[in-house]
Amino acid sequence: MQDDLLSGKAVGGKARAASLSPERRKEISDRALESKRELANLPKATHGSADHPLRIGDAEIPCYVLEDGTRVLSQRGMVAGLGMTYGSGQGGADRLTGFAVGKGISPFINNEMMLLIQNPIRFRHNSGGGVAFGYPATLLADICDAVLEARKAGKLQKQQEHIAHQAEVLVRGFARVGIIALVDEATGYQRDRERNALAKILEAFVAKELQPYVKTFPADYYENLFRLRGLPYPPEKAQYKPQYFGVLTNDVVYERLAPGLLKELKNQAAKDEKKARLHQRLTSEVGHPKLREHLASVVTIMKLSSTYPDFIQKMDAIHPKYGDTKSLL
Repeated sequence: MQDDLLSGKAVGGKARAASLSPERRKEISDRALESKRELANLPKATHGSADHPLRIGDAEIPCYVLEDGTRVLSQRGMVAGLGMTYGSGQGGADRLTGFAVGKGISPFINNEMMLLIQNPIRFRHNSGGGVAFGYPATLLADICDAVLEARKAGKLQKQQEHIAHQAEVLVRGFARVGIIALVDEATGYQRDRERNALAKILEAFVAKELQPYVKTFPADYYENLFRLRGLPYPPEKAQYKPQYFGVLTNDVVYERLAPGLLKELKNQAAKDEKKARLHQRLTSEVGHPKLREHLASVVTIMKLSSTYPDFIQKMDAIHPKYGDTKSLL
């Protein structure tokens, strides 16, 4: 009866599987398992995405930072950034290798560079977990230098002149970025950039004056919080909420809304003459809309969770906290 439900490729696949010997099936299974293990062991990109590439001139090169701190440029983006095309049936490593071993450029490519070109880094995207190929970011600058040296020596072929032109554009872009980084380091500004960025975020979120009270936390937020903490709902007293709910709310809401927000809200609250809710310190333009958006997501995650630890695990995956404070289970 089950076979009657199969058709097309499914029937063919079932037939092929049935024709395999037990040894062959085990071999295929072992290979699949080994492939999964290999994928799990690949370094993962913690920062970067194809939507936010490195832009220099007309070149857009996706870039990533791996969990060990390695800065990588995507293979395809690097090939395109140099003004090259993959060509029919040719991969990025093959395209770069073919260029690097060419008569005109090879004298300017050292062994270390050639080894990197021929062995791109395999890594996992930080979203979706797909496998990508890339090169150490510094390799692009080294290749550009080699191309320009080859042009200076008159070794490039005519059809490679556009690559030299693109290399010049990239090198100039590197120089502009580099001088800014050097000035930041010499002046100490690099230590203040994060603080300045954080100050701008808090300025957008935290109001200078106490805002009028507006009911903000939906009823199902507390209903689900009672459920996840194993408490009867509704409580005997209509307005009753355990005092520690405030601590939990700080953990799942304010510490995940913006960096340093909870501390700043508490600092401002300490200056208030009368007691007020923390959300009364949020701006109406940014703070309150972001809070409502976050609460809608929190309530959805609550409804999908069976226990409080399960809820926190989901929150840590979807809305990780800013800073190193441990989750309150």
